[in-house]
Amino acid sequence: MIEFKNVSFQYEGSEQQIWNVNLSIAQGECVVLTGVSGCGKTTLTRLMNGLAPSYFKGSISGSICIDDRDITGMTAWEIGTIVGSVFQNPKSQFFSSELVGEVAFGCENHGFSREAIQERTDKSIETFSLSLIRKRPLDVLSSGEKQRVAIASVYAMRPKVFVCDEPTANLDLGGIEQLLGTLFKLKAQGYTLVIAEHRLSWLSELADRIIYMEKGRIVREYTPKEFTAMPEMERRNKGLRTMHRVQTREPLPLPKLFERGSLIMHDLCKKCGEIEVFTNLSGAFPQGSITAVTGRNGAGKSTLALVLAGLSKKSGGDIIVCGSKNHLSRRRKKVYYCGNDTTTQFFTASVSEELLLNQPLSEERMERARQLLKNMNLYEYRDVHPAALSGGQKQRLAVACAIFSEREILLLDEPTSGLDGANMRRISDALKAAASRGKTVIVITHDPEFMEECCQYCFSLK
Repeated sequence: MIEFKNVSFQYEGSEQQIWNVNLSIAQGECVVLTGVSGCGKTTLTRLMNGLAPSYFKGSISGSICIDDRDITGMTAWEIGTIVGSVFQNPKSQFFSSELVGEVAFGCENHGFSREAIQERTDKSIETFSLSLIRKRPLDVLSSGEKQRVAIASVYAMRPKVFVCDEPTANLDLGGIEQLLGTLFKLKAQGYTLVIAEHRLSWLSELADRIIYMEKGRIVREYTPKEFTAMPEMERRNKGLRTMHRVQTREPLPLPKLFERGSLIMHDLCKKCGEIEVFTNLSGAFPQGSITAVTGRNGAGKSTLALVLAGLSKKSGGDIIVCGSKNHLSRRRKKVYYCGNDTTTQFFTASVSEELLLNQPLSEERMERARQLLKNMNLYEYRDVHPAALSGGQKQRLAVACAIFSEREILLLDEPTSGLDGANMRRISDALKAAASRGKTVIVITHDPEFMEECCQYCFSLK
């Protein structure tokens, strides 16, 4: 079905990314590509779906055959008839504002008849359990629902191969279970699945093979049983995440246990128009600890973060910081908010400048900045523009800026989405160090492995 023979690829104006890759994937097989960020797995998926070199320019050698057709000379449009793609952020591949139009869009562009478009659209909506929400606009759907819409829109075109790049990065546990059920349906129908992924625990029953990549090369192939049996130290040294399901921490203690020095909510409420996002939330975020805020997609976690950070008004209740009630302007001075979209958070021309923005430039602070960049594996990029960093590097820089600030409370929204095991642990270690210095750390997260690494408490929104 898929055959790579001696394939190498180098991005235009960049170093070599893929080296002499040989890979065979059979029809109906599910293959997982994993490895630390920058190992080449995303590039491999781009070569499969034609985005490289047609969109991501570069030079290619070797041959790539899919369904007995050499795709190296085909256009991305032609490859799209046999390979469908589902990206980390499904919104990035939507062209319509409503569900039915999005599912039908690909078929319309491939020139199918009106009857065929209607039949394929209805079939896709039914297959992926979207009938109850088929009339809803896309922007009101949860992340899990958007992911199913993206898969349904690809399924409507009936490709032979589905390529998924970090499909669980923004999903809660319920969304991951929905995605897993969807992929099992595809596999049962004989589709070939290629999944580039860091979070591996949900794939143990779906995957037939796990391919570990390092510095643009395939180093080893594992069966799920072999991968699960990998010694813990070897897995951590490879920078990988676990294949085991992880249990989360105990509930958050009551506010009365941590009133001094903590951030406390009393009957906190938030409405957007006539919609109640959350009501009567009470709880505490203890000083010197890391508290996870969890809940399903759409439960109001990110909205709660904006309210606590003073970036959105509450509708009722009280917020007490360090023993006193705070208005929005005061909370902004005490809380450092790091959102889940890092592309909007940088303002300077280099990594070093970003970290030192609005900071006193003493020699001690400069040395602390250098050490923090080294700890976050960003020192070699200190003179690089933040916009030129990879997604994972941007996340680590955003977290570094939060830690380096003088704010007493650090509030981070999904700081580990899409990160490999090594970089997830870098962020975990940095936040533990900040908490040990008396910072109150709050993380919005769907990542149980990250919670197991560093969180002492968990506040769950229902």
